[in-house]
Amino acid sequence: MLKERNIPEEWVWRTIDKPDWTNVGIDNNNHYFKSITEHEGRFLHVVVNQHASPKNVVTVFFDRKARRKK
Repeated sequence: MLKERNIPEEWVWRTIDKPDWTNVGIDNNNHYFKSITEHEGRFLHVVVNQHASPKNVVTVFFDRKARRKK
């Protein structure tokens, strides 16, 4: 999916390692958000299932609805 969406793996790791913010969704997965300056500051949204062993990235996409938290 990363290739189809033209998302470098490095951006995914950057989002997980140093997110702008996180939350736990109703799906009980961790949701990480990070503004990617190389992509016009759009927010990358990475969903990780923390309960799987090993942890599993569920999906990665640029979230048009995400807004910077104040």
